[in-house]
Amino acid sequence: MLAMIEANLPALQVVLPMLAAPVCAMTGRGTRAWAFTMAAALLSFAVAISLFIATLDGTIISYRMGNWAPPIGIEYRVDILNAFVLLVITGIALFVLPYARASVAHEISAERQPLFYSAFLLCMTGLLGVTITGDAFNIFVFLEISSLSTYALIATGAERNKRALTAAYNYLIMGTVGATFFVIGIGMLYMITGTLNLADLAQRIAEHGDSRTLRMGFVFILVGIGLKLAMFPLHLWLPNAYSFAPSAVTAFIAATATKVAIYVLLRFMFTVFGFDYDFQAATLQHVVLPLAIVAMFAASIVAIFQDDLKRMLAYSSIAQVGYMLLGLTFLSHTGLMASIIHLFNHAVTKGALFMVAGCYIFAAGTSSISSLRGIGRDMPWTTAAFVVAGLSLIGLPLTVGFVSKWYLVLAALELNWWPVALLIMASSLLAIVYIWRVVETAYLQPAPEGVVRKEAPLWMLLPTWGLAALSVFFGAYAALTTAAASRAAAALVSASHMLWQ
Repeated sequence: MLAMIEANLPALQVVLPMLAAPVCAMTGRGTRAWAFTMAAALLSFAVAISLFIATLDGTIISYRMGNWAPPIGIEYRVDILNAFVLLVITGIALFVLPYARASVAHEISAERQPLFYSAFLLCMTGLLGVTITGDAFNIFVFLEISSLSTYALIATGAERNKRALTAAYNYLIMGTVGATFFVIGIGMLYMITGTLNLADLAQRIAEHGDSRTLRMGFVFILVGIGLKLAMFPLHLWLPNAYSFAPSAVTAFIAATATKVAIYVLLRFMFTVFGFDYDFQAATLQHVVLPLAIVAMFAASIVAIFQDDLKRMLAYSSIAQVGYMLLGLTFLSHTGLMASIIHLFNHAVTKGALFMVAGCYIFAAGTSSISSLRGIGRDMPWTTAAFVVAGLSLIGLPLTVGFVSKWYLVLAALELNWWPVALLIMASSLLAIVYIWRVVETAYLQPAPEGVVRKEAPLWMLLPTWGLAALSVFFGAYAALTTAAASRAAAALVSASHMLWQ
């Protein structure tokens, strides 16, 4: 029995939350739905850990759906890279769900909570499916599952603010455009290769060689995924989506959704098209690199002038996506390693920061920075968690943010790109400005008279501090994540260079 479970772990990774979703919708009670969702997340996390451990030595797990051999059948393919991402998705879910117990009960009516948790599980299913599948069209299918459920999750914020409906609609329009571009790109690749299996696709593209159709397929995929990951200037859906969604939803999608889209970009750029594809190299270095640098500065500057804390953090996320994209454009082992590390580090840091924003909404009824005067004295534990995670976002040594930026600067210096290295360090200074605005308001300004604000409940504080603590732990013991990221980057580089030989 145990051997059979181990053999089917890749399928269970997706099937567990997928089957749990409709059952959750029928529980009829919010508390029961939460407990059921938590159990499903725990099992999914256990599966992710097992897959991650199994791939640490370079093993690649291939699972044939329905026992149909690829490229005819759909393959779930697990290596160190996507096992790492699976761990991020399930781990973040495990932190968000205890937080959601109090947050969702406060922001969403009891009768809608089972449907909320059902949509949460479907979103998790889609993200896990995108990450684990080895089939290009299957990525599109799971991408739509995660997107549709995310639109619904954002719309549930309408109970607090009706603008959540507009935010969800805008995200739906932009997400649909992105998905359309992506599937058109997949269709063009299918035209010239006759296959949808990623491994087979890579081999046939290399055999086929460069062509106009291949270039158009590359561009459509890049733009489609660029919309999904909020690549500047395709980011217009993100600020409102993060600002008006329920607090638990914002924390989850901010820490996972854009990271999964970065993973898909990594997978296509370096295991399907390959390092040695000249058109890709030119596009990344002459188009994506400048846009990434502009995002690092423009989004951070806009964040400085935001009064709403969630909106400020949303623009900060756009800047952080710029850092992740920048690592890709270096086309080097260290650059890819920096992107993969930042994928994990930003999930931990930004998850904690958005949880703090949710704690403020719970206790003070607002996330407006100007309304949080003196809240550091009323909510000392919550505000201390913001300071810790904020220092990580800035990139202070002994935090995960420092580790990410260290490897980005190192990658730039390896290529002798001194101006880019200086720009990375300069953009980090902008984070000091908007983080300090909140710290100053919370600690140095007097609280409004007659306003009573109590500390957030333990159900919200413990997960918030858990992620804040991880941002310090993995900064102090960076070898734990850098080793996995280095192996993942090495696997991408070696597999990629072999394609066009």
